[in-house]
Amino acid sequence: MQDLLQQTLSGSAPAMTSGTLPNLRWQWLDEGILELTPLAPTQQAIAISAGIHGNETAPVEILNALITRLLQGEMLLAARLLVLYGNPPALRAGKRYLRCDLNRLFGGRWQQFENCPEAQRALRLEQALETFWQVGTHQETRWHLDLHTAIRGSYHTRFGVMPFSQRPWPDDFMQWLAAAGLEALVFHRAPGGTFTHYSSEHFQAASCTLELGKALPFGHNDLTQFQAAQQALAALISGEPLPSTGKTPRRYRVTQQITRNSERFQLHMSPETLNFTAFPQGMLLAEDGETRYFVQQAREYVLFPNPNVAPGLRAGLMLVEDNAHNAALSVDAAEPLQ
Repeated sequence: MQDLLQQTLSGSAPAMTSGTLPNLRWQWLDEGILELTPLAPTQQAIAISAGIHGNETAPVEILNALITRLLQGEMLLAARLLVLYGNPPALRAGKRYLRCDLNRLFGGRWQQFENCPEAQRALRLEQALETFWQVGTHQETRWHLDLHTAIRGSYHTRFGVMPFSQRPWPDDFMQWLAAAGLEALVFHRAPGGTFTHYSSEHFQAASCTLELGKALPFGHNDLTQFQAAQQALAALISGEPLPSTGKTPRRYRVTQQITRNSERFQLHMSPETLNFTAFPQGMLLAEDGETRYFVQQAREYVLFPNPNVAPGLRAGLMLVEDNAHNAALSVDAAEPLQ
């Protein structure tokens, strides 16, 4: 196995599906799924996914560069590692997805779309995670990092989306997210169909969806813009000290979801609206027949506005700031105000 990305884009199985190197064992499990196990004992198991949306290519390239260094012996492996390229057919096509949005199908939601290729892939990814963590010990630390880039520009260029969880977030996990250059963290308040919610709910993993920049095709990414995340990932995988932590991320929580339920849906936002754009209380955000969505709090921020989703899916999230946390940050912290 020389280059997991090229192997995945080729659409064929590798000639060799397993091997042992001086520091690790590797096993190709399925298209875009590779498991690496250090020969030395470890108490950490990390799943890193990318390419859940096939048009978000920079995280795939970043992850592939790290895996290549491991397989060429240029970097030590200090944790059990599962690498998952989420949607290989969409990656090959350069499309977000072929039939269904893969990141809405986890937690068994794929059963509602049995004829959709993404539904079959969601099941396979769930199985891969389950098998990976079942073979570990009860003392193992479980992390899942799902790497993405966003369709829209953003007042916070790099941010993380935390799945709903009633467990406290581990301090070292939160420190790692800051070291990865995230400027903001968004906390869900309800279950969802994302890959990170699945790993958090079913396997008690510390999970985060990382939005690391703008979605661009292969060959058009300036990977220097992803340096903080790449360095933090390398340190995590190899067990090296984290790079110096930047500013503590600002925190937001989801206050309401805008859902497109019919073809009558209208989102009252410009196509150029940036993530974390602020709206004042009382403003009409969207309408769908007799259903209307207004800003309910004094000020709310929009995330992932998209009027073109399929009926029944999320067309946007509205956020409020975690004022208690953000007030404690340094006065020069970035704030996306209009």
